[in-house]
Amino acid sequence: MQLAEILASLFPDGHDITVDSGLLYGSGPLADGHQALVVGVSNRTAVGINEAASLSRHILDDHLGAGPILVIVDSDSQKMSKRDELLGLNEFLAHLAKTLIFADLHGRPTIGILYGHTAAGAFLATALATRVLVALPGAEPAVMDLASMSKVTKLPIEVLQEKAKTTAIFAPGLDNLAKTGAVHLIWDEAESLAAQLKALLRDLPGPNDKRDLLGVERHGRTKAAEIAERVYAIARES
Repeated sequence: MQLAEILASLFPDGHDITVDSGLLYGSGPLADGHQALVVGVSNRTAVGINEAASLSRHILDDHLGAGPILVIVDSDSQKMSKRDELLGLNEFLAHLAKTLIFADLHGRPTIGILYGHTAAGAFLATALATRVLVALPGAEPAVMDLASMSKVTKLPIEVLQEKAKTTAIFAPGLDNLAKTGAVHLIWDEAESLAAQLKALLRDLPGPNDKRDLLGVERHGRTKAAEIAERVYAIARES
């Protein structure tokens, strides 16, 4: 689906969402009478310090509203520029993620909607920083591609390609991210997105992150929940 089609399906009664230099800003009415705040990245825009700061400011300026915050994403990775790196891109991306978490903990549930590509730091600071992430068929998420993973782990790419066939955490792509629990739902683009959003809001998980448990249920990330629980228990004992 194209962005215009997605917005029309999410907000059949209209909306005031605009695209400015690849960034989404605006709001749209929901069936319950609340307004959803909408931010996001479109047209496969890379997220640098300017983009992260602008999105963060928009979220903080309107974090006390009653409706959810929708983070609609079709991005590149973080901006690969010396300027952005020297000015602290990692801190800007972390700040953006924290504004979403802050809003979510203060009454504005955050929902990521992935409809295109996203990768690396831009993915972590936007769609993955929301309470739940849904995706549309054809979305292309990748926390790290196998070539980059090979450089970091020092494992030959052939080894990683073999592991990716059976282990979702080694493989990019929508189906694999769903198996790990990172993607909560894959929506049906042939059905009303407004109706699917309404159903999601009705059954929305609490703010405590349960993606590790989804990973166990879907057999894509089998150890994270157990290890997290053990670490939590040790911390409480000490």
